Amino acid sequence: MTKQLTIGEREFSVYDEGSGPTILFVHGFPLSHAMWRGQLETLKTRFRVVAPDLRGFGDSPPPTGADAGAKSTMRQMADDCSAVLDALQIAAPVVLCGLSMGGYVAWQFAKHHSGKLRGLILCDTKAASDTPEAAETRRKMAEHVLKHGTSAVAEAMPAKLFAKVTHKEKPEIVAEIRKTIEATQPQGLAASQRGMAEREDVRTWLPQIAVPTLVIVGREDAISPVDEMRAIADAIPGAKFHVVEQAGHMAPLEQPGEVNSLIADFVDSLA
Repeated sequence: MTKQLTIGEREFSVYDEGSGPTILFVHGFPLSHAMWRGQLETLKTRFRVVAPDLRGFGDSPPPTGADAGAKSTMRQMADDCSAVLDALQIAAPVVLCGLSMGGYVAWQFAKHHSGKLRGLILCDTKAASDTPEAAETRRKMAEHVLKHGTSAVAEAMPAKLFAKVTHKEKPEIVAEIRKTIEATQPQGLAASQRGMAEREDVRTWLPQIAVPTLVIVGREDAISPVDEMRAIADAIPGAKFHVVEQAGHMAPLEQPGEVNSLIADFVDSLA
């Protein structure tokens, strides 16, 4: 069930179903909570699953002033996630599962809202900040979509997100993501690109993470490669690491059955 929440002056669209230990799913860029549908529909039978549309994505409005250079920082999005939990009156610590940009949000949540965190699941993400060149590319994309819309991004980005077998055998998934990107609000996309361009390098934080952590990566992830994700897991005390075969950057969407089992086993292990 998706509901609209008013938190301060902002509106958020949030999926909230099930009962039991809460898993907070934080989507990647430039998507919406719908990217987790393979997890939400299955795991809601055993857990409470909460999946917000981050500011400017899905049915959550973008920040005001995005056309004029406003940005959505990863800290702001982490604070939004904390506020969503408060609005839903979820007092017990949660397991946060974030993919890509959702992982960047997870780092900030772990630092600034540690009391609300029971465990971390990091899917296909990075701990390093952008290089100057990558940051400039993000800023240029922000300006482009504000002027020309999201069609070019929707056309180009899916090629980088999926394993070869997904493109070949599950073209409907690729097409769905393309439609999601095309429907993303340009202001939300631009604001988040500016925020990601300025995000912190958190690699020095990793040894300080004190909650149980699971790191998941698709074997063919070209954006967050296996070795980079393994280094993240190695730096977090006691973290578990798993490579998902026949998957790229969107491992939970490409191989939902395997990822669901990993998530469920991990959350059960915390009981």
